[in-house]
Amino acid sequence: MAGTPDRSNPTDIPRRYALSKPVFFVSAGIILLAVLFALLLPDAFDAVVSGINGAVVDSIGWYYVLVVTVFVAFSIVVAVSRFGDVKLGRDDDEPEYSTFSWFAMLFAAGMGIGLVFWGAAEPLSFFAGKGTIPPNAQDLEGPARAQRAMGQTLLHWGLHAWATYVVVGLAVAYAAHRRGRPISIRWALEPVLGKYTDTWAGDLVDITAVIGTIFGIATSLGFGVNQIFAGLAHLGLVPGDMQWLKIVMVVAITGLATLSAASGVDKGIKMLSNANLTLAAVLLVAVLALGPTVFLLRDFVSGIGYYLSNFVSLSFQTLPFYGDAGAAWLNGWTVNYWGWWISWSPFVGVFIARISRGRTVREFITGVLLVPTLVTIIWFTVMGGTAISQMVLRGLDLRQPDGTINPDTALFDVFNNLPAGPLLSGIAILLVTIFFITSADSGAFVVDMIAHGGDPQPPRITRVFWASASGLIAAALIAVALPSGGDSAGMAGLQALALVAAAPFSVVMIGMMVSVWRELRRELTAIERLERKARQREFAEEYSDAFVDRVTDQVVDTLSHRRR
Repeated sequence: MAGTPDRSNPTDIPRRYALSKPVFFVSAGIILLAVLFALLLPDAFDAVVSGINGAVVDSIGWYYVLVVTVFVAFSIVVAVSRFGDVKLGRDDDEPEYSTFSWFAMLFAAGMGIGLVFWGAAEPLSFFAGKGTIPPNAQDLEGPARAQRAMGQTLLHWGLHAWATYVVVGLAVAYAAHRRGRPISIRWALEPVLGKYTDTWAGDLVDITAVIGTIFGIATSLGFGVNQIFAGLAHLGLVPGDMQWLKIVMVVAITGLATLSAASGVDKGIKMLSNANLTLAAVLLVAVLALGPTVFLLRDFVSGIGYYLSNFVSLSFQTLPFYGDAGAAWLNGWTVNYWGWWISWSPFVGVFIARISRGRTVREFITGVLLVPTLVTIIWFTVMGGTAISQMVLRGLDLRQPDGTINPDTALFDVFNNLPAGPLLSGIAILLVTIFFITSADSGAFVVDMIAHGGDPQPPRITRVFWASASGLIAAALIAVALPSGGDSAGMAGLQALALVAAAPFSVVMIGMMVSVWRELRRELTAIERLERKARQREFAEEYSDAFVDRVTDQVVDTLSHRRR
């Protein structure tokens, strides 16, 4: 009957969603206690959490390096295998969003803001920053050091980062769109958790995801506002000593993010993501045209070659023969990045899964893994390449008096040496601001989906709650830091707390890989069984037809012979 759901296909079965009280209230309670601790005793909070995070990183840094590389291998193997043909949805489903909108939303949620913040700062740090040059590149000079700096940067922001999102996104998308489960972390682990999926065990998984996401968004808002403020001060639009403006900025950005989250994916989030990707392209093309264009094009080709030719050695780099200096550098950069991507993967993975219905597994992995990596290489080549070229080819010194690179102002320092520098800086400030909004609104949307048991359209009022909470956390910690000149121990502690969550969640991600592999293999086995039966049926029909034809011919021949 028309309009009746197909009960043989779980994606057609209506589902009733409700607020998961354990996930919502336990998560909110832990967040409240942590923030109160950070506000009342910021130094103690930072010492405790950073101590825990340091102990975790020091002891299992090698594990992070290994497991994130396994994520890359898993993603590639699944994409090139027959698993890639499986549709994330019913076989006749079409993608919900255009390729441009889909890519814009996943990119804005994934790392768009980080690219603007570190686009010039990280390559410069690895090239010339005091205390930040990789230990195994200390003896390199000039062009060799520049290539090494760019290769290290691409490692941190390339395939490894996006493969981390692929693992979570693919597991959630398959469970939700192919098997009809709610869009939530716990249901991606159903093949492993079994009957415990919808019990306290599943609640614990979702609570970890919610806490890591809110703390990650809050710390990004807090630290990112520093770059916006530094850019405005660099342009002379605000006095550098008016630190209280940071609170106003956080409140304003949070308000816009709240409005966007309340409007939903199809309106605010989609529109802002499309606009921001277009704005980023404008800034990229402008810097490419105004900077050393031919040099950057040559550097782009060279950078791809260096990244690919050194991919395996960089992927397994743990610097064991460089002693404490090697461990300190690795933990401060590579391991810190791997922990950060893992801690953000619940938020980004669930959001990408939410917008990916109707795409095949191969389309999903290619879109999430390869396309953003290529854009990342282009971005860092243009921004970082321009910065390094100013030091190598033009003899400019972009370091601070103490020999370090200031990540808050590095990009603006580079733009200051280009034509139309103030205009480029203004575009960058606007870009960072919108990226903050898209990260906050999509993060609030994802957290509320998880808190409502995987509801793809959670209630507006709770979306507003989570969006507001992340901004208020950041604003409160910035306010506490104002008397000390803007440095917040509580904010650093929150960042460390988000990274602490990466250790247990990496085990969850291993379970997701096992779950996806089992389910895809089971489905592929069923498809191959159906194909064999179809071939057998065709063979039987052909054999039967041939047999009838032979018998008919024999009968005709016999009758003809008798007539003669």
